[in-house]
Amino acid sequence: MNDSSWGAPAGSGRGGPDQGPAPAGPAYDRHQAAQTRPMPIVPDVPAGGFQDGHGRGAAHPSGPLFRDETPHEHPQEPMSSPTPPPPPAPRQKKSAGRDLGAAIGVGVGLGAVIIASLFIWKPAFVGVIAVAVVVGLWELTSRLQERKAIKAPLVPLAVGGAAMVVAGYVRGPEGAWVAMALTALAVLVWRMTEPPEGYLKDVTAGVFAAFYVPFLATFVALLLTADDGPQRVLTFLILTVVSDTGAYAVGWRFGKHKLAPRISPGKTREGLVGAVAFAMAAGALCMEFMIDEGAWWQGLILGLAVAASATLGDLGESMIKRDLGIKDMGTLLPGHGGIMDRLDSLLPTAPVVWLLLALFVGSG
Repeated sequence: MNDSSWGAPAGSGRGGPDQGPAPAGPAYDRHQAAQTRPMPIVPDVPAGGFQDGHGRGAAHPSGPLFRDETPHEHPQEPMSSPTPPPPPAPRQKKSAGRDLGAAIGVGVGLGAVIIASLFIWKPAFVGVIAVAVVVGLWELTSRLQERKAIKAPLVPLAVGGAAMVVAGYVRGPEGAWVAMALTALAVLVWRMTEPPEGYLKDVTAGVFAAFYVPFLATFVALLLTADDGPQRVLTFLILTVVSDTGAYAVGWRFGKHKLAPRISPGKTREGLVGAVAFAMAAGALCMEFMIDEGAWWQGLILGLAVAASATLGDLGESMIKRDLGIKDMGTLLPGHGGIMDRLDSLLPTAPVVWLLLALFVGSG
């Protein structure tokens, strides 16, 4: 084989410019040859694959020879069949979240006690209110101490709370305010018998508890003082229960949009609409047939106000329970939780009903 350089210019090497034909392939001038890298010599690959120096088969390179080469001749690994997607999870049926049978049974029992005491002897119903207040205060102060180490004094709260309810029934609003002031003073003095550490938070919680539970409950006793007091109290109870029931039924069936997800994730806007509709209908019926000199349109206004106050009361206690990190205030009532879990919507609704009935038909 001629040892002349491939692609060299004419006149270079042995043989001169007139010897032999020009080499095959593209011709390059001197300037181009200086700037061109030599092409790598790629050996011919026989059909059987690469051969080493002794004629033995060598492994085929694992990658392409050039960047733009696609190794079509490489054997492809068999692709595994795609994993079928998991079957969709079965849709879970909505649950009420509580023992519905126990809740209904307890509700019927409480309703029987309330109706019997309400229409047989008014003072007996005042006693029922006082007992509910004392138990509610015990639940609230116990949870405050357990979860927040706040020691609101229970003894002056219980005594003052019961006295507040009785004073409201006997002496009217003035008696309730005086009993409230004396209860707050008793809380301040009672707490002085212990070390001063935590005094401010303890007495603040005590005064809050006195206002939240017994003072608001006193308005139920004020409703009872009217000539048609039992009917007014029953109207108050019916509207509050109907509002809660409407919110629960409509929200459970149609609820999609959360009302206050950070406070109570279970409440929905659809449930609020149900509470308003049910309470307004019940209010129109109660005012027309149960309250002396009442009118159906007054019942619509009353029902709307009850739905709003009951919802706010429920959200208010939910806020307290979230702050305390608990689900229920107690376990006294199977299917319901504690007494405070039943009083949450009743307590703020009592002054609303008392005020509107006083405006519509008078306080007597």
